[in-house]
Amino acid sequence: MSDEELKEEQDPGKDDQEETSDGDEDLHTEWIGEEEWVEDEDDAALAEEEEVPPFIDNGDGTISDTHNQLMWAKTDSFPEFGYGITWFEAQDYCETVNEKKYAGFDDWRLCSTEEAKAMFSFSKSNTDKDGAEIHIDSLFEPGGGHNTWTYVEKPDYHQYAEKFSYVTGNEVWEHKDNEYSHVRLVRDMSEREEWEPEWRKDSRKFQR
Repeated sequence: MSDEELKEEQDPGKDDQEETSDGDEDLHTEWIGEEEWVEDEDDAALAEEEEVPPFIDNGDGTISDTHNQLMWAKTDSFPEFGYGITWFEAQDYCETVNEKKYAGFDDWRLCSTEEAKAMFSFSKSNTDKDGAEIHIDSLFEPGGGHNTWTYVEKPDYHQYAEKFSYVTGNEVWEHKDNEYSHVRLVRDMSEREEWEPEWRKDSRKFQR
């Protein structure tokens, strides 16, 4: 028996173990690199999002929600009426605002429940018409109502619509004839619109 055959008999499979070890090392290295790349991408996206404030006062009676591409009227229906309104009156109010082209737009509407929730945060503080605390951004005009009608109607019970509270952060089904409610109007921002206030646009130079 030769020396090579004797060595192989004493330590069988050594070459296979070395090949397997090298393969595991390559696989482990590739996995670490991929994980690090994903983390860097997420950190960059988070940093970019934090650079843009969630709410921007446009200086024309509107507030832009930059994270959800929405534009809100800075005030709700209370300054217009001085009292609560029904769901039907909220629809009429929306139509009147669109006829007047408030802030230059005629596509204002009632919000959805999820859009109303996007305004709410316990970390935010504002005051309603009674001086009580509501949890919306301080950029919104104080002295409004503490809730808003939504356009969401109750299935099979269309005499009810959903209302959202800016005190508790909860939604509730309310009869459409309820007169102790208010409405905050919203519109969708198109891709061409930008979140900068009007006064900032005036300082831009025309591009050729």
